[in-house]
Amino acid sequence: MVEKIYTITSGSGLHTRPSTLLVNTITSFTSEVFIEYKNKQINLKSIIGVMSLGIPEGAKVKVTAEGYDSVQVIESIDMVMQQEGLGVW
Repeated sequence: MVEKIYTITSGSGLHTRPSTLLVNTITSFTSEVFIEYKNKQINLKSIIGVMSLGIPEGAKVKVTAEGYDSVQVIESIDMVMQQEGLGVW
């Protein structure tokens, strides 16, 4: 299992577009991937679930990946967070 904490830097938080980018980035991986905010843990492969968290700018979120490709999942999320200006770790 791999875990990473991100601070959301996008001015509008994780609204529809960035949430969709994250979900689309990891859907091809076989690992179970979860995002946690305010003690709620949601499957990161679910756009509705991610949107339901209402994650604002400045929020700290934890992403957990478990499976044989979990390291690649986190690397892919790192890349999207950096390229799209969504968050830092």
